[in-house]
Amino acid sequence: MLEHGGRLRDAARNSRIPLGEWVDLSTGINPRGWPVPPLPPEVWQRLPESDDGLEAAAAAYYGNQRLLALPGSQAALQTLPQLFPPAAIACLSPIYAEHPAAWQGAGHKLRQLPAGNLQRALAAATPRILLCNPNNPTAHLLSREAVLEAAAQLGRRGGWLFVDEAFIDATPEHSVADQAGSEAYPNLVVLRSLGKFFGLAGARVGFLFGQEGLLQALAAKLGPWPVSHPARWVATRALEDRDWQARARQELAAASTRLATLLAPVAQETPPAVCPLFVTLALANPKPLFNFLKERGILVRLFAEARLLRFGLPGSPAQWEKLEAALAAWSKRCDTP
Repeated sequence: MLEHGGRLRDAARNSRIPLGEWVDLSTGINPRGWPVPPLPPEVWQRLPESDDGLEAAAAAYYGNQRLLALPGSQAALQTLPQLFPPAAIACLSPIYAEHPAAWQGAGHKLRQLPAGNLQRALAAATPRILLCNPNNPTAHLLSREAVLEAAAQLGRRGGWLFVDEAFIDATPEHSVADQAGSEAYPNLVVLRSLGKFFGLAGARVGFLFGQEGLLQALAAKLGPWPVSHPARWVATRALEDRDWQARARQELAAASTRLATLLAPVAQETPPAVCPLFVTLALANPKPLFNFLKERGILVRLFAEARLLRFGLPGSPAQWEKLEAALAAWSKRCDTP
């Protein structure tokens, strides 16, 4: 199993700090997610039904009816490589580690290229390219125009472009989900999730957008009722709540700017990289700061090989104060001769 953020119980178990005193900034999940109301009893008592409004709400939100509801985008991530014959695929790395693991596990030849260098990946003439946009963990964001042009170039040589947009909801103008599987971009495949922006990671709801044949093949792999009835009920209402979505985008933009400002004094040569849902520091040696924060009950995400620390957003004034105090103590320690 690959390591992921959010392993708070494990961190507490291996420390002297009680679970309730920790601040978990390791996941990039919106800490002020969509407020789930009480669920009607029947959603626990009946099997999911495909005409309950989820697909219609998703098509309206994402601008694309060519979709398949998933038990989290992880289900498509792990299954998609099995639907294609083995070939070379370029990953813009560092990237969410489950992606390259899934493609390699299915027998594909992996080429890892620098994150943000989409043109190099296209010039390499690799038949398939996989990217996260915004990238996790670097926060690098490609424009909608750049991604669509890449899909067009790959399409002209019979290739495919796979885009994980798990963190793009806060900046929807850059999304290409509406074009996935279209007549213009039949080779474009997009993954989306309600886990990050909506803060509904525990519901395990995601979507795949692409051409009909691919959706049908994946649906056959997943079998009936892949998304639970309670999860479908919640996801439908979250996708329809445009007022909350607009407020959340404003709040996330303000919070990530505040976090980047807070982290700027501990950055080194590279300023903090900002995504509305997380901020990433590139450090020559991130492990000491990671351990320093962990000793004070603050869990962030360490990417040791890439020499990155990713910070999610604090969710309360008390959490902001705890992080500010810890970073001030770190800066004071570093300034002491």
